[in-house]
Amino acid sequence: MTASSSGRRIEISWPDPGITVTAELDGRNPALADALWESLPYRSLQGHALVAGEHLYHHAPIPALLHLHGSDRIADRREAPDGTVFCSALQHLGIKYGTLTEPMPASPVGRIRVEDLPALAEAGKAVWDAVYSTKKQILVEVRRAGTAGGHRIPRLAAADPDADALIRNVHAETERIWLSAPPELDELHRGWIPSGAGSFGTVLPTLLFVNGETRPLGYASYGGLVRAAAGGMPLESLRQMARLLVGVPAEFLGYCGLEKLWEFTRRFLDCLDRLDRDGFLAVAGQMALYINCLGGWNLQLYPWDTGDHLRRQGAAAAGRRS
Repeated sequence: MTASSSGRRIEISWPDPGITVTAELDGRNPALADALWESLPYRSLQGHALVAGEHLYHHAPIPALLHLHGSDRIADRREAPDGTVFCSALQHLGIKYGTLTEPMPASPVGRIRVEDLPALAEAGKAVWDAVYSTKKQILVEVRRAGTAGGHRIPRLAAADPDADALIRNVHAETERIWLSAPPELDELHRGWIPSGAGSFGTVLPTLLFVNGETRPLGYASYGGLVRAAAGGMPLESLRQMARLLVGVPAEFLGYCGLEKLWEFTRRFLDCLDRLDRDGFLAVAGQMALYINCLGGWNLQLYPWDTGDHLRRQGAAAAGRRS
């Protein structure tokens, strides 16, 4: 535990439903904790795990999370105490508030104080209801304890003029949609699809495919490119991997209505050969933040309760069917 990364307290607040909890950054994973601390304050759309259990997470506007490595890893986050706060390479700030089912390594940075755990559980239930059924948009604010709130989206930079102009446009679009639903996604979820995507007039399959393409594009493709660039992969290999990974899914998403994403992707590929390593990191990092934001809104808008009649069967019921 170091003096620079321990003993610092943060407040995590949900203005609606009116809940605030306090966490202490306890010295674990100081590089991640420092990146979080330096990013404060910020606001984000609050999300909830849909397959892993009682876990809150939101996208944090911290580009460095894509490539920073945790030095203190929990092998299985299911075993972490309730109230553990994590930072992840998916640009998430996560909080375990109850039972988890997914065995996954994780990088903790702190703990919610014990007296706030009931309020944390209350926030978890409110967010689950919002994400799963009511579609109420619940925002979260993270700030240094005892300080005023606020918000900003970091803007990266590249030496190449075309790349820097692209970063400027992606940054502006990310700012526009960070706390408000992207109009193109909102229209898509209302069934307005100008391209006609959706066989025989259906909408749900298109929503499912858009969600299924957007998440890995941000998490795996752009996040992976940033980690590879920061880790020293040769520049020509990075360019080749970018061409292999991002074009096809972005073109499909453009057909489904995410035309800005497809436009930004084309501009990235057009300037790819002129980018040095820093420029590549900047463009890929700015794109990752934007696409991860789109992914978060997909999860918020998707009509998950459409499948409410389907419920997981217990082990005994599964055995009877086998």
